[in-house]
Amino acid sequence: MPPRAAPARQDIDKKVDKNEPLVADIRLLGRILGDVIREQEGREAYELVERIRQLSVAYRHKHDKEAGKRFDKLLKSLSGEQAVSVIRAFSYFSHLANIAEDRHHIRRRDIHERAGSLQPGSLAYCLEHLHEAGVRPTEIAEVLKRGFISPVLTAHPTEVQRKSILDAERAVAALLEARDRAATERELREVEGLLRARITQLWQTRMLRYSKLTVADEIENALSYYQSTFLRQIPKLYAELEEHLPGHALPNFLRMGHWIGGDRDGNPNVGAATLKRAMQRQSEVALRHYLTELHELGAELSISLRLTGVSPEMQLLAERSPDQNAHRLDEPYRRALTGMYARLAATLHELTGTEALRHAVAPQDPYRSPDELLADLRTIEASLKSHHAEALIAPRLAPLIRAVQVFGFHLATLDLRQSSDQHELVVAELLATARIEGDYSALDEATKRALLLRLLNDARPLRVIGATYTEKTQFELATFETAREALNRFGREALRHYIISHTESVSDLLEVALLLKETGLLRGVLSEYATSDLIIVPLFETIGDLRIAPDIMREFYALPGIRGMVDRSGGEQDIMLGYSDSNKDGGMFTSSWELYRAEIALVELFDELRRVGPLTLRLFHGRGGTVGRGGGPSYQAILAQPPGTVNGQIRLTEQGEVIASKYAHPEIGRRNLETLVAATLEATLLHPTQSAPKSFLQAAQALSDASFAAYRGLVYGTPGFADYFFASTPIREIAELNIGSRPASRKATRAIEDLRAIPWGFSWGQARVALPGWCGFGSGVEAFLGEEPTQRAKNLALLKRMLKGWPFFRAVLSNLDMVLAKADLALAERYVELVEDKKLGKRIFTAIKAEFERTQAALNLITGDDKRLAANPSLARSIEHRFPYIDPLNHLQVELMRRYRRTQADDPAMERVQRGIHLSINGIAAGLRNTG
Repeated sequence: MPPRAAPARQDIDKKVDKNEPLVADIRLLGRILGDVIREQEGREAYELVERIRQLSVAYRHKHDKEAGKRFDKLLKSLSGEQAVSVIRAFSYFSHLANIAEDRHHIRRRDIHERAGSLQPGSLAYCLEHLHEAGVRPTEIAEVLKRGFISPVLTAHPTEVQRKSILDAERAVAALLEARDRAATERELREVEGLLRARITQLWQTRMLRYSKLTVADEIENALSYYQSTFLRQIPKLYAELEEHLPGHALPNFLRMGHWIGGDRDGNPNVGAATLKRAMQRQSEVALRHYLTELHELGAELSISLRLTGVSPEMQLLAERSPDQNAHRLDEPYRRALTGMYARLAATLHELTGTEALRHAVAPQDPYRSPDELLADLRTIEASLKSHHAEALIAPRLAPLIRAVQVFGFHLATLDLRQSSDQHELVVAELLATARIEGDYSALDEATKRALLLRLLNDARPLRVIGATYTEKTQFELATFETAREALNRFGREALRHYIISHTESVSDLLEVALLLKETGLLRGVLSEYATSDLIIVPLFETIGDLRIAPDIMREFYALPGIRGMVDRSGGEQDIMLGYSDSNKDGGMFTSSWELYRAEIALVELFDELRRVGPLTLRLFHGRGGTVGRGGGPSYQAILAQPPGTVNGQIRLTEQGEVIASKYAHPEIGRRNLETLVAATLEATLLHPTQSAPKSFLQAAQALSDASFAAYRGLVYGTPGFADYFFASTPIREIAELNIGSRPASRKATRAIEDLRAIPWGFSWGQARVALPGWCGFGSGVEAFLGEEPTQRAKNLALLKRMLKGWPFFRAVLSNLDMVLAKADLALAERYVELVEDKKLGKRIFTAIKAEFERTQAALNLITGDDKRLAANPSLARSIEHRFPYIDPLNHLQVELMRRYRRTQADDPAMERVQRGIHLSINGIAAGLRNTG
């Protein structure tokens, strides 16, 4: 599988030397995988994989056309069984290479820290940077006091990883870490034996699901990251900050969010039942973690009254415990913790209906809130501090206290989301049944607003007792009512946001307000004393929506009663910005620019609104994994936000494979969380994004206009482009894959407008075109530069200044560089063979290739580098190691898609071919990493 070990060299320079542990890990894992394949499938299968690998490397690196012909012939000769075996081999190598890379990132970070070399994105670097800039600890603490940083896990139809695979890969990662610590040959042999066991487990574990992923499955997948990473790593992050900010009590500024179980937009499988299940399972995960920690604390706090004292409050806590075991009468902490465990076990049963694993005494007297549990933990903490046992606090008690503060009894804030057109249908039926308005949807916007405001100022409910409502209306109202019950049951932080997809008018917000009022989540009439339990959050997605976002919010806040309701409800306004649909709508650069403009305009609007009183604006960035969906490094993305838009407040989505790559490994997960905090503090306190010069803004607008025209012309204006897309990418096969509970398209059409942005970007990534991440930029730059030499030189100089002095433009070009490095038009051309209309395939691919080359040339011109990733050697190294193993998956995917599309539906061989395609999708997604 992997390249044979090279002879040792005495003259290895430092640059190569630092990567030797990574190369060694990849070779080790590859060798073990090769041994497992030889053992499980036979020598012939192993040699076939090796032959394909060698031909792929020759084809990619040596441009050997003869090797390419032999490669193609070999792939076409494979049986379905052989193809599946080869795809599994290369897919697992991609997975294992990812694990080795993650381990190397941690290793390099540790080396830098030990050497005192601080890396951008770390908390230590951030705080040192702030200190050098003269920012006082009190200022940092003040930002955190009002801060709100929240990564939000979402489920989308590109998450191809099974939880069983993720669990096995976590075990491999832990073993690589253990190998670094191994001190003897015996320990190394033991670790290698365990690695062989885990890789054997992987090889004998199904990579694919045979049944469609359910919402319940998605909930469990997301919760696994809490058990492996968040519940333990977030308290550690707080502890590190507290070390740097002694004397400052840190509030809960970092908290997790979820969409899974509450996001109904386009997913008929999400509703009241999934909301209830999500809340119960989230609560169960949090409470079981606390129960485990209380049990372990009981083992650790074996302190005897015969040797030391306790505080009076601690003594009372022990005496309230039902634990009367004679062996523990002089051990007050253990007695108290036994009683606390019994109370928490009762809480678990009451909130989730499940039982604790241990019962030293019977469950009783449940905790009514996390604050009650915290009070008992604080009593233990104070007693330990006052009796010379402060050293016992940090290992377990302090992290537990912080965990209860952050996660409460709800674990994470669950957002509700639905499309605006669905709210309108429910409101229309309620009004028609109540004989208030027979055809609400036909009203113009002004009439809708007037009617909705009148109803929000009427204390009477709309529903008619005994009337029959459609199943759809009952379904929607039941979700709202379940949300009210969940708030009462799990606490104020359990649900905070109601997100409205496709917000296009003020009435879209008022309709949700009316439904909140109808279900008891908004109380009081709007004109006086109305309060809302949920923040009404508009989501602006398309280019057109982003352009009118400030106008909609201005008009919404100008309505009588709205500002008062928001103020009484906490004075917070979240606004969500959609990266995916705006990209599909207008292309990468125009999407980035319109998001930037919308953010600036919204900040200016809320600065005006704050003149009459405090009001917090929080932007929620709907970023995907790919650059075409707002992806890319979070640190640079946050620092590149427009001036004044962060201000200690940020929410952003984490989706697809990005969740696994960022948070599956605990240490990597903590580093990624640390990056979010560091970037938010720097963006708020160092103001790295000062207002750009007018010339920069004008140039960006001109680039956007030309890029938009080029992108729209290619994607929406080229006859047959949709047919080309459906034929030349695995979009049809992705729709059949059991990788999400949500359909791939909003409507049963082949129109690009109706296709979800997620599978749109995912399909282009699989085919190695990555079109959403670059299309239009090259034409935009070409048009901006112009033909006249003097003007061209002047405009190019301006673009170079923008790259050097404007974080927004620098981040866009950095992401563009990454996308172009991961795209491969030579491989993409293989997919054109799948287009039956050969003239159509050639015509459109020629147009795509021409725009790709224009974009490459434009980036080279502006940066002065004609080599991709010149500024990112670690990613360049990653691609060099990994891509020879991804390429065969693409070649095999094309071959199997050709067979599959020509096979009769009742052909028994079809299932095997389909399985091979789906495995290749998994392997390519794992290899490219940011695909979701």
